[in-house]
Amino acid sequence: MNIAEFRVEPANYQADFDDLRAVRVAVFVNEQYIPQEVEFDSVDPDCHHFVARDNQNRAIGTGRLTSDGKIGRMAVLQTCRGQGIGEALLLNLINKARKLGRTSVFLNAQTDVLGFYEKFGFIREGDIFTEANIPHQRMRLQIEPITKSSRPAPKPRDALVEIAEFKTLEGTVSATLELITKARRQICIYSPDLEYVLYGRLDIGEALKKFAINSSGGNVLIIIQDTLAVRSHPHPLIDLAQRLPSAFLLRTPIESDDLQYPSAYLTNDRDGYLFRQQSSQYRGVWSPTMPSRNRQLSEEFERVWQRCRPCAEFRALGL
Repeated sequence: MNIAEFRVEPANYQADFDDLRAVRVAVFVNEQYIPQEVEFDSVDPDCHHFVARDNQNRAIGTGRLTSDGKIGRMAVLQTCRGQGIGEALLLNLINKARKLGRTSVFLNAQTDVLGFYEKFGFIREGDIFTEANIPHQRMRLQIEPITKSSRPAPKPRDALVEIAEFKTLEGTVSATLELITKARRQICIYSPDLEYVLYGRLDIGEALKKFAINSSGGNVLIIIQDTLAVRSHPHPLIDLAQRLPSAFLLRTPIESDDLQYPSAYLTNDRDGYLFRQQSSQYRGVWSPTMPSRNRQLSEEFERVWQRCRPCAEFRALGL
């Protein structure tokens, strides 16, 4: 299969487990006859996982990094090999180890792929041994941890802006546009059904498109409670996410408390936020620069995001 586009991203073991499992079962269990009880070990939940996805959000590769610096579970679906996916996964895992301050990483490579790892500088250690009835070779790579930047200190935060109220849809739109426009690398949206009257607007869509294209790796993270309502009619923001799948990540809650959450909000990475107590009403409070409230909502969003599942129901639309 020719993969025109793919991306590698960090995976949450619980939220992304089905995708991780599908790839690893296909490669290790079905192809290499490794027992599932061996493949999925007790270390798995505590590892840093990465997943490769195609432009339809389908998982096509995996890899993990253990707490002691071991790279493993490197797998790419058979139909997707030879297109740089394994290389991208390996580089992301090495970079993760570097960010964690490690000075080396190691792995147990199957002997038929030793050349692959040697291209990246891995050195063989010790003798060949058998693991899961497959010959393996221990290999290690010395890496330089990320050092503190010598760049000038970052500019101070923008001055605090007093919290303001809005009471109309027009006020909601105006505040939303300003928060999107000022974002650097991340926008988080919590919405019951990606309200068409707000997020279906041309100006909101254009602002999000401009952010996604110009933010150099930035993301729009969206939590949608009612995906059925979103799928009931065409939605411009879904179409935009379909065209820019690496920038837009969508998840939906699975826990009852999250599904019954009555509010809606938006945050950016410039300390701005907008909050509506009742998602059905276009009235609430916002500020372009209010770090304390932004932090509260951002942390809450992250907690819910980790409990959510990916919006698999949008994959038929190309997401």
